[in-house]
Amino acid sequence: MLLKGLFSVTVLVASVVASAGIILGFPAAKGSAKVDGTLALAPMSLGNPHTAVAGITTTRPDLPQDLGVTNATPTPIFQYKIRVGAGDTFAGLLNSAGVSNNDTQAAISALSAHYNPKHIRRGQQIALRFQAPALGTVAAQGPKPGRFIGLEVEPDYDLAVRVERTDASTGGDGFKARKIEKTLKRVVTKASGKINSSLYVSGRKAGIPNPVLVELIRAYSWDVDFQRDIRKGDGFEVMFEQFHDGQGRNVHSGNIQFAALTLSGKRHAIYLFTMPDGTSDYFDEKGQSARKALMSTPIDGARLSSGFGRRRHPILGYNKMHRGVDFAAPRGTPIYAAGNGVVVQSGRNGAYGNYVKVRHNSRYETAYAHMKSIARKARRGMRVSQGQVIGYVGTTGRSTGAHLHYEILAGGRRTNPMKVKMPSGKKLKGDALEDFQVARSVIDDQYAGLKPVGKLAEGKE
Repeated sequence: MLLKGLFSVTVLVASVVASAGIILGFPAAKGSAKVDGTLALAPMSLGNPHTAVAGITTTRPDLPQDLGVTNATPTPIFQYKIRVGAGDTFAGLLNSAGVSNNDTQAAISALSAHYNPKHIRRGQQIALRFQAPALGTVAAQGPKPGRFIGLEVEPDYDLAVRVERTDASTGGDGFKARKIEKTLKRVVTKASGKINSSLYVSGRKAGIPNPVLVELIRAYSWDVDFQRDIRKGDGFEVMFEQFHDGQGRNVHSGNIQFAALTLSGKRHAIYLFTMPDGTSDYFDEKGQSARKALMSTPIDGARLSSGFGRRRHPILGYNKMHRGVDFAAPRGTPIYAAGNGVVVQSGRNGAYGNYVKVRHNSRYETAYAHMKSIARKARRGMRVSQGQVIGYVGTTGRSTGAHLHYEILAGGRRTNPMKVKMPSGKKLKGDALEDFQVARSVIDDQYAGLKPVGKLAEGKE
């Protein structure tokens, strides 16, 4: 029967399954349809007789005699899924679906042995199972979904927890829960394409799942500012894991095994590698970690002549906040880029004198001041590598002697370079480097042998 009214959760799936493999006694309602032996029900108002439309039939109609069906025939079991919304609780969802307080508490108690009900998250689905009222009976207290017999929830892509009423055939009132570990097939997939407006849009059109794109951006975040470094015509290549269920459906996207971004004609490749200590990270072709550290002292043979903080300014003569550190060194001493990045400012800058600012990613920038001169390859818009010479020590601007004034900016704010905690810029060596090069060769061969998961439409996004 069709129950109309308000229902606080979204009914996503509804099906009736008879033990004999046929649907009995439910006249087709407006808006319902049979699909592959199941009856897709319209949205239902469950457990609230006040929301039901008057005149709903609560008795099962007589069944054709030639079907041989009697009141002793097992009643159908139906299942539907509800989606968790913002602020929902497990108990509230079950109560709204017409489950009694006693059954709700008993089912949650059983579930808690394997999964904390407080960990449900917005968008998660919960499958509920009910047994329809017996033939010929009347719902004395208004429309009800039937007898609650269990539920199923998926804490993770490879695990489900099923709660079932104990001894349901004899009217048992307890519940038990069990874990169901899914058998999944690991499939390695690749995708590639050209960027016309953004890596995200192009990646999605090439068939890359959203979690993989997020991981790709994170892995390159120390080398690339994705808001400003990407240009039309740049390219991407990605090889990543997918996990399929028994029906061949993708239920989870795993790690990126290999990726490459081609930016302004230069290819930047990274490989996932598990180190001898069991930890995994991304490394470039030479075994350098993709997690680049910023150099705290981007100059050789210098001494720290002035720290970060309030000090008496040597020229102005009054106390002033010093938002960087100074390294005294002979005039002409090379100054290095503290990390990979793009030069965003290069030239004279007031009291800073000859000045260079490098953007390393969307969060960090470094600045270098009072230089004698700026290297030709450190002009505005140029990409620089960690350790590359970008200028030479001098005393231009408001300065009393030859030194480098060095700043690290985090989120636009100047921060003490001596106290900024940066990720390790680990470089593989020895046996670890040899193992990496072998693994890299295997990954390259595997990538070359795969067909792309999708193709980006040229010139369109």
